[in-house]
Amino acid sequence: MSNVFRDLLKKVGSGTHTSKHLSREESALATRMLLEQTATPAQIGAFMIAQRIKRPSIPELAGMLDCYDQMGGRLRVSSKAHPAMVLNTPYDGRQRHAPVTPLTALILASAGVPAILHGGDRMPTKMGLPLVDIWQSLGLTWQSLSLAQTQQVFDSTQVGFIYIPQHFAEAHQLVPYREQIGKRPTLATVELMWSPCQGRQHVVSGFVHPPTEDRTQETYQLRHTYEFTTVKGLEGSCDLPRSRTAIIGMGSLQDGESVFERLLLHPRDYGFEGADPDLNEEFAQALESSIHGEPGELTRSVIWNGGFYLWRAGRVPTIAEGIQRAQTLLETGQVVAKREQVRDAIATALNHHLSTV
Repeated sequence: MSNVFRDLLKKVGSGTHTSKHLSREESALATRMLLEQTATPAQIGAFMIAQRIKRPSIPELAGMLDCYDQMGGRLRVSSKAHPAMVLNTPYDGRQRHAPVTPLTALILASAGVPAILHGGDRMPTKMGLPLVDIWQSLGLTWQSLSLAQTQQVFDSTQVGFIYIPQHFAEAHQLVPYREQIGKRPTLATVELMWSPCQGRQHVVSGFVHPPTEDRTQETYQLRHTYEFTTVKGLEGSCDLPRSRTAIIGMGSLQDGESVFERLLLHPRDYGFEGADPDLNEEFAQALESSIHGEPGELTRSVIWNGGFYLWRAGRVPTIAEGIQRAQTLLETGQVVAKREQVRDAIATALNHHLSTV
């Protein structure tokens, strides 16, 4: 048993009237002890529940992110490259709506914007479709790559995927606690804020409930995040809905001061209103059709998202021009070509490793 961790646990778990927030430094230490499992299983489970009930403070979230930056695998962006866009999505996946985040990443990379995603395998509590399975449906298998090999793929293609079981094993080892406690711990919120990227970057964080967006905004501002976007997306992801107005926050640092703007994005204003495609047994086939730009509701969602994020990345001056650019990239085969480039880069990285063993 860790006496240090016990003292931290006592602060957050003393009840409604007597519990206290941890400092940023204490939160980073507690997170490290969770990840390294210096704390006992009983202490880890108790801390996860206590912090969920108390709700994390902004300094606590910042401290957790500090620890993730120190311990988790991250990809380096060249100082000469366009700032990377990090698209954060819940690790426990999707159940209802067809996800398009990997195709958004391929569109961005096709336009010269480095794109990074991160996630693991199917995960409690939702056990939804994870990113790694969507990549696999596209013929891209990231699981066997080391961090150095993933960096090699990212350098040559501008597409990267941090696979948590391989690149952040300490976080992956805490996954069973999610099932045992039956609730998402605060770590699930941190995953939506974390950027596994070193260098210039633009972080995108999805949310469901407004208080989550408030905490995300304040945490990014405390950490002096250069540029970020918050999105009330589908199932907490950063995928824009077409069935309703998208509630978006746009934050940046300007002359050292935090700036935040609200954008209400109406799909009907751009001709993209409609039902959000369901996640069903035909998803893999629809995904393949979409990457070729073939007409369909999923393709419309891909273009809608691709256009918006090209605009947020600064590649086009207006959302309308972003939509046109995304459609052109799909219909002219440039996104398919990017997919093939990533597939070849993964194969090259793995074959080089085997040839040197």
